[in-house]
Amino acid sequence: MSFDITIFALLHVLVFVYWLGGDLGAFYTSRFLTEPGVSPERRLLAAKIVGDVDMAPRTALILALPTGLVLALSKGWIDGPLWWGWLALGIGLVWLTIAWKLHFAHGSNSLINRVDLAIRWVLALALLGAGVASLQGALILPVFISLKLILLAAAILMGLYIRITLKPLGPALAGLSGTNAAGAEASLAHTLNRARPLVIAIWVFLLSAALLGLWTPSTL
Repeated sequence: MSFDITIFALLHVLVFVYWLGGDLGAFYTSRFLTEPGVSPERRLLAAKIVGDVDMAPRTALILALPTGLVLALSKGWIDGPLWWGWLALGIGLVWLTIAWKLHFAHGSNSLINRVDLAIRWVLALALLGAGVASLQGALILPVFISLKLILLAAAILMGLYIRITLKPLGPALAGLSGTNAAGAEASLAHTLNRARPLVIAIWVFLLSAALLGLWTPSTL
């Protein structure tokens, strides 16, 4: 294996490490949002920490496809020029900039938010379509790459569903210092309890994709 391919493989592995590790950190820290006896100030601090830590898996998700494409082209798993991968990496960095701008704006920039959502929907549907088309023989891709495309699409779509599920989180956090703090705590717990199984589903997708990357089956 050449040094270049080794670097590309390392980058793709780091995507997995930071995605799963960041998700685990955010998942664990989110417990403090619903732990009894925690003051509203500490809950808000925990929410901020969760949001900051969650940028690791958000970043990893964005870089998963371009690093994987560069690696696949370098190894000859996908037939095409290497500049396809560099182009994908450049587009990924632009999307990554959008995601971080949205994070620092605390989701208040509606235009950036719409752009980010549009990218996620288009990419998820494109990956799903490419994966299914390849499995049906319409595209020439290794089976493990086709399945990984479908799993990445599933992770993106699950992430979008988690966003919808977590919509009551902001009002619940704001209500912790209000007159109906008990109701806000109940809403907070209910929202997070609904979201946690969805996060675990993403871990299943992620671990399945990692297994396929190590196994690299050529047929079903």
